[in-house]
Amino acid sequence: MGKRKYFGTDGVRGRVGEEPITPEFVMRLGHAAGVSLVERHELPLGERPAVLIGKDTRISGYMLEAALEAGFASAGVDVMLAGPIPTPAVAYLTRALRLQAGVVLSASHNLYYDNGIKFFSAGGHKLPDAVEAEIETRLMDSMGCVEAAHLGRARRIDDAAGRYIEFCKSTFPNELDLRGLKIAVDCAHGAAYHIAPKVFHELGAEVVAAGIAPDGFNINDGVGATRPESLRQAVLAHAADIGIALDGDGDRLIMIDRQGEIFDGDKLLYIIAVARKGRERSEAVGGVVGTLMSNLGLEHAIARLGLPFVRARVGDRYVLEMLHEKGWRIGGENSGHIICLDCHTTGDGIISALQVLAALRARDQTLTQACADLVFYPQRLINVCVNPGFNWQEDASISAACARAEAALGDDGRVLLRPSGTEPLLRVMVEGRDEALVESLAHEIATVVEAAAG
Repeated sequence: MGKRKYFGTDGVRGRVGEEPITPEFVMRLGHAAGVSLVERHELPLGERPAVLIGKDTRISGYMLEAALEAGFASAGVDVMLAGPIPTPAVAYLTRALRLQAGVVLSASHNLYYDNGIKFFSAGGHKLPDAVEAEIETRLMDSMGCVEAAHLGRARRIDDAAGRYIEFCKSTFPNELDLRGLKIAVDCAHGAAYHIAPKVFHELGAEVVAAGIAPDGFNINDGVGATRPESLRQAVLAHAADIGIALDGDGDRLIMIDRQGEIFDGDKLLYIIAVARKGRERSEAVGGVVGTLMSNLGLEHAIARLGLPFVRARVGDRYVLEMLHEKGWRIGGENSGHIICLDCHTTGDGIISALQVLAALRARDQTLTQACADLVFYPQRLINVCVNPGFNWQEDASISAACARAEAALGDDGRVLLRPSGTEPLLRVMVEGRDEALVESLAHEIATVVEAAAG
């Protein structure tokens, strides 16, 4: 497999107007992906491959949608336009409509001035690295165009949101409902703004909706899963029983209890694991996949359940790959990407929230009660800005700082440095039993990184 230049851990992403997020590049990307689809899918004579394009609420989505549509059409691929819709909805509809691929225009939790393109296969899974590398190779070729008789067509799907709402509701147990619950839902002014409140309302909850007025510029701006303080205030102000925060493309989840305590992906994954273990045999559950960032407390708690726990590389695509490799069904990241393969083929914020709510309703518990046996180690994460391509692994000062921290922590902690897959950042994480020591060591390492990076 060739080295990927444009595809990161979550597709192609960057600042709008700067390569690769320009109309010209996105059109070429659509053409290259279209050519790959035509060659990979043998269809009956006269039929063309078809793709679904969904997007979040960024102003740039209109421009990039048109460019992507043109690229696919020039390769002889039909396009179905879903409009603003969550990333996991594209995965579901691609599979449900028996299409050859799905594409999402989104930069997930980033602000409006960024955007990105991520692909799903016909089965609703993110494309393997090898397929992304193949598409990148085709980008080196000059962009052509099939003859007019074979150009792709485009049409809009009017009922995409309704189809997805019903799919989400189908993952909630028939014998349960949400009656009597007041739920505050923050949609981050993103792709789920017209979907998530309806899902929870139609299951019986009283819904207080926030982040549902997108204007093209306010996506993720002080709201959503990456800014949960806004939802925390709404929960307290409205005396809600629970809060649900999604990110801009609807695949990330953070929850808040009635006292305002924030529950991240590690805690929510634990609640789901306990529920799955309670109703199924251990061999049916298999095990749980976390990441290098998952708290040690989660690993120990999963072990107490009698389930194995393994760590994948950071990124929900790698959690998914590990789940498939192990034949397991649940996994996730502390950032809020949670995957329940018995419900969907990819991470889904709304569906994950429904799985947590189902666990709480079945046991008549609150979030706090459901996590009573979960004790987390203090963990400090510091993001350090670095220049693209900064070779931190070869810097002696950084290596020495990490070695000193590991010696101070002993067997009761961890040090992890990893580059962001979407931004020019090096993430410094320190975890251990002593919170003051963890804080001190994290800042020490971050200071060394800043100096080494210039």
